[in-house]
Amino acid sequence: MINRLQNETSPYLLQHAGNPVYWYPWGDEAFEKARQEDKPIFLSIGYSTCHWCHVMAHESFEDEKTAEILNKYFISIKVDREERPDIDSVYMSVCQAFTGSGGWPMSIFMSWDKKPFFAGTYFPPRTRYGMPGFPDLLHTIAKQWKTGRAELLESAEEVIAHLQNTEPVQDHTDSIHLTQKAVEIFAHSFDHVHGGFGSAPKFPTPHNLLFLMFYAKQNHQPDILKMVEKTLLQMRKGGIFDHIGYGFSRYSTDKYYLAPHFEKMLYDNALLIIAYASAYRLTKRPVYLDTAEKTAEYILKEMSAPDGGFYSAQDADSEGVEGKYYTFSQKEVMKVLGQSQGKRFAEIFDITEKGNFADVNIPNLLKSNELSSEFEDEIKKLYTYRKDRFKLHLDDKILLSWNSMMITALAVLYRVTCSEKYLDAAEKALQFIENNLCKGLEVYTSFRDEKHSKHGFLDDYAFYITALLEMYNATFEKRFLERAECFCHETVQRFIDHENGGFYLCAADNDELFINPKETYDGAIPSGNSVMAYNLVRLYQLTDKSPYQALVQKQFHFMAAGAHGYPAGYCMFLTAVLMYENPPVHVTVVTNNHLKMTDLQRQLPLLANVAVVTESAEFPLLNGRTTFYICKDQMCLPPVTSLDNLSED
Repeated sequence: MINRLQNETSPYLLQHAGNPVYWYPWGDEAFEKARQEDKPIFLSIGYSTCHWCHVMAHESFEDEKTAEILNKYFISIKVDREERPDIDSVYMSVCQAFTGSGGWPMSIFMSWDKKPFFAGTYFPPRTRYGMPGFPDLLHTIAKQWKTGRAELLESAEEVIAHLQNTEPVQDHTDSIHLTQKAVEIFAHSFDHVHGGFGSAPKFPTPHNLLFLMFYAKQNHQPDILKMVEKTLLQMRKGGIFDHIGYGFSRYSTDKYYLAPHFEKMLYDNALLIIAYASAYRLTKRPVYLDTAEKTAEYILKEMSAPDGGFYSAQDADSEGVEGKYYTFSQKEVMKVLGQSQGKRFAEIFDITEKGNFADVNIPNLLKSNELSSEFEDEIKKLYTYRKDRFKLHLDDKILLSWNSMMITALAVLYRVTCSEKYLDAAEKALQFIENNLCKGLEVYTSFRDEKHSKHGFLDDYAFYITALLEMYNATFEKRFLERAECFCHETVQRFIDHENGGFYLCAADNDELFINPKETYDGAIPSGNSVMAYNLVRLYQLTDKSPYQALVQKQFHFMAAGAHGYPAGYCMFLTAVLMYENPPVHVTVVTNNHLKMTDLQRQLPLLANVAVVTESAEFPLLNGRTTFYICKDQMCLPPVTSLDNLSED
């Protein structure tokens, strides 16, 4: 059976195009059909590399009897959360309001005017573990729709009223106090034995680590930096890092960082490249740079489109089994490497006959005292063997916000290594965005099959601005800074809430859904509002334009209200606060036209604010040599012709 998803471009929607469920994409046709036939709507939200989305699809959406119930009593809509973050955000709030938690697949039951009256995530095919079986749930809701609709709609109105009245209460909490409180929360929850924070599952959340690094450096607190280093090292040694093909999986299911949820997301790897590269710049420990470069190698090898963009994700499942692609038996390792090489490899990478994960093995270095590079040949052999063994699904849509994160990561890595391949890849990806995901000052969320989406959201603009700023920091070409300013102005015009502060997720005049969310909490990735706080600080410090300062102060006031209860969930915003309160060094470079950008990058701190200018009366050259005018700690120093003594700031 072919349903209404057959002409979509989303890999997630296309995975369901052959279901016996008569799916509709989100749109007026589905809602009008529900109204005409007087049926409730079943909304299913997920993404193509989601393990539990696959499970529910196999158990329920591919089942003829379950599909028959859905087709008889409901109008069913499928949404890719990565293409429509607005729908996902609104109904995730609904799910959390109904159940106290959320996740994917997300299952929403609502009226044709988009008012939700019941929500959940995964439902099994039969009642178990206190969860209703999905067919039983469908029958119950269908009956209630006929006999008790007023009660259902009353619950919908209550949830909507609750969500429409969740604007943060403004207070006068000092932002610096919030940074200190956040650090205390992290210190209290730090796992001194295994690294990371709290118990399992453990997510990488690199933006938290970046905040802690910046705080530790700025406040001369080596104990805080030790928490970051312990976490970075454990993640690199654990199975969350792919020791065969490189790159990081989504998160660790245990406290050791051994067993990951095996899907790999572009955004995790982008943010982790930044974290590891920054840690190397701060500590000069080679393991951090090695990790950043190996992660970039994975992205450039497996996640790059021919014309420059970066794909979204790789699946956790192969042949219906999570992690099957990534795990090995001891016999396989011996067969591929031979007894002598295989035995040595197995000893170091924890490959045993019994297995360290469900009778098979996840290669890891958690039991090793050091990270050895002597196994490059063995790793290449196992990588080739693994690629030919099972297929791995690739979500090949190209998302603007995630690509912007990877551009930022590659630009940072270029600044740390001065390797042109990283800058070339970043520039190529940026050109892809400008060719396919931008039209004037309009941007689009996703691109696939020569088509872009209809919408652009706050996160798309915010992360794109960050990428442009980091490309400026990598090249000092003013066109990147000027473009960042243009898109910042457009973001303010489209998304800002002039009355209450903050930025909406959708354009301010959008009324497609019953609320227009203003996301502030930093989850797996920083929120659009946090990123805009960072962007505004950077633009103010790079340009010294007072309108940016006014926007910074207004955004800080808005964000502080949300961060008051749990500031550790707002680390990107708090990083912006630290940068604003204690500005990075400002360097004006007066070039004699013989300066190599790579030489300059080797000497500059990562967070320096830099302007490259030609000689003038205000900024003369010293002895005809490239000259540096440095301002830091609220004072300007005499001009110099070397940055040798400029420490990482």
